[in-house]
Amino acid sequence: QAQLVESGGGLVQAGGSLRLSCATSRSIFSGAMAMGWYRQAPGKELEMVAVISNEGLTTFAARVRDRFTISRDDAKSTVYLQMDDLKVEDTATYICSMRPGYWGQGTQVTVSA
Repeated sequence: QAQLVESGGGLVQAGGSLRLSCATSRSIFSGAMAMGWYRQAPGKELEMVAVISNEGLTTFAARVRDRFTISRDDAKSTVYLQMDDLKVEDTATYICSMRPGYWGQGTQVTVSA
């Protein structure tokens, strides 16, 4: 069974929005030094999208900065990725990670022109 459960992917038109969620156990969430989202399109390398540390510091890929927001809810052991103004180039499988050592199965995001 997956230890990170992702949801929120789907098909949207360019300019639209999606909110991805990644839920896990309290023990995994509280023990993570950092958590966030990566993405991979067919034939391309895995790309860091956004990461938030256990101190609340955030890092964003240049291609998504000012469009995406990462946040976490400690009470729900969940990390979110709010994606606004989606572009066709954002189409990929989005994968949640909590470091060290935990990766989700991914959720598909498809943006149509």
